[in-house]
Amino acid sequence: MPTFFGQPRVLANLFGVELWERFSFYGMQGILLIYLYYESSRGGLGVDEATATSIVGAYGGFVYLSTIAGAWLADRVAGSERVLFGSAILVMAGHIFLAAVPGLAGVGLGLVCVALGSGGVKANATSLVGSLYAEDDPRRDAGFSLFYLGVNLGALAGPLLTGLAQTELGFHYGFALAAIGMAIGLTQYTLGRKRLPSSANDVTHPLPRARIPLVSGLVAAAVALVAVLAAIGVLAAKRLAAVVVALSAVAALAYFVVILASRAIDRTERDRVIAFIPLFVASAGFWSLYQQQFTVLTVYADQRLDRELFGWTMPVSWMQAINPVFIILLSGVFAALWTRLGTRQPSTPVKFAAGTVIMGVAFLLFLPMAGTGPGGAPLLGLVGVIFVLTVAELLLSPVGLSLSTKLAPAAFRTQMVALFFLSVALGTAAAGALASHYSPQREVPYFALLGTAAIALGAALFALTPWIRGRMHGVR
Repeated sequence: MPTFFGQPRVLANLFGVELWERFSFYGMQGILLIYLYYESSRGGLGVDEATATSIVGAYGGFVYLSTIAGAWLADRVAGSERVLFGSAILVMAGHIFLAAVPGLAGVGLGLVCVALGSGGVKANATSLVGSLYAEDDPRRDAGFSLFYLGVNLGALAGPLLTGLAQTELGFHYGFALAAIGMAIGLTQYTLGRKRLPSSANDVTHPLPRARIPLVSGLVAAAVALVAVLAAIGVLAAKRLAAVVVALSAVAALAYFVVILASRAIDRTERDRVIAFIPLFVASAGFWSLYQQQFTVLTVYADQRLDRELFGWTMPVSWMQAINPVFIILLSGVFAALWTRLGTRQPSTPVKFAAGTVIMGVAFLLFLPMAGTGPGGAPLLGLVGVIFVLTVAELLLSPVGLSLSTKLAPAAFRTQMVALFFLSVALGTAAAGALASHYSPQREVPYFALLGTAAIALGAALFALTPWIRGRMHGVR
């Protein structure tokens, strides 16, 4: 039987749709911020930088909030495969809006569609990969490794090609290229989707028909409320990131209260949820710095970085291709390291704390480059910062979702995964809100304050590690 690098053949379809979805996602995001704040003479919309970074941060946070809706639709309404397929169509439509509809109308329509669609893809693609293997299938880990290689290949190629299209032809050509990439991924996925196992469309916890009118009414009311708040100016673009921060925080608090107050969990499970709280805070703090790749670091690359290479100016978005290169190179190193250490490897709280501290160090590494003037910061300096940032990511990000499943009470497995995504949503939106305080003239206090705060947060987590491990009851 034909295989895909020794894996089930249908993995190629999921590999492809995820690769091209990440290509379009990161390709579009690589040029989005500068499209918003560049003046019209350079093809942009002329939005002020603080508002532009707020929009980008809110959009990024909304992507992770949407994963919760994507997972709910799969579990209660349509099944993972159908939700994935519909979400991919929505992503493509969003890129088409960005490419074809001028002005902020295109941005609004496009980003809402891409955020909702990407949330659905992110929530369901991984579970579909898991459905290809029996629990004891020895190919399982290798299959996931191959799948995540597709994620990073897309994240690498997207900013390179859309950035080149934007530089040579214009922003809308860059957005169009993202749409074309998603169309390619959707086409190849469509041709092979029938080969997925029948369980891919299982609805594990169907929504009772009697509750459909109530749920539909709540969704309609939420949409109407958003429309009214936007119309009266409460959801002004400059405040969008702060709004998403607040929504994420309220949702996370509600989840913690519901889980901890439930009679369906025992004392050990309750202790483990409590142990997750400081890790949730550290995760949100980590992502609030990490996700500034798409806000502050984009502004930095545009205004502060020397992008001249042998007489040619590197596109701004190419800065965002550096991190995927390091992930591809270092992922195997970290996997081999943890395998070699076995039970001697650091516990998850220690990895979280180390990742947070190293992220703070990455921000402090901007300080030696301060004061070099416009276009004076060395490219190799930024590459070094992103290398350190990637090391921090590999200490925290890969273990975050795994930890949420290991600490989850039996009755709340999905909600605990949702909590981890909420920490990412909270941090991503905060990255947009924090970016409003950055300017090249204030970069020393900005990077110094955030770097020091991250190191202090990591140090506090180190100090709490014995307490956390005691309440994890054997989970590492």
